[in-house]
Amino acid sequence: MSYDRFVDNRLLTSRDVLNRKQIKMKLLDYDESARDFSQRFGSRILVKKVLLTIKKTDTEEIEEKELDVEELEKRIRKERMWSSSNRWISKSELKNGYIVATRHVDLLSDAMALDIIQF
Repeated sequence: MSYDRFVDNRLLTSRDVLNRKQIKMKLLDYDESARDFSQRFGSRILVKKVLLTIKKTDTEEIEEKELDVEELEKRIRKERMWSSSNRWISKSELKNGYIVATRHVDLLSDAMALDIIQF
């Protein structure tokens, strides 16, 4: 494997405050017809579905959960009249099909507000 294709695992993994859980997020589906008219952020895509891999560090238990981010955004807008999620991510924030850890909170904010995911 060349150095250009090497991606550090720490770049893809986000953790809770006490390091009890680690999360990796894989992009499953994105909206190909969505157009990003803001050129100042570069080329971006609109995320529809992600696959969460949650690892509990104390028991080494791994749980996988598929989230429809688009459906969560619609649900929270209906129930609470607003959404704090930002489903647009830059193509440079994708590494080998995984989303970098700095974007995890933005994509999971609606799921955390609806108590679908708890940390």
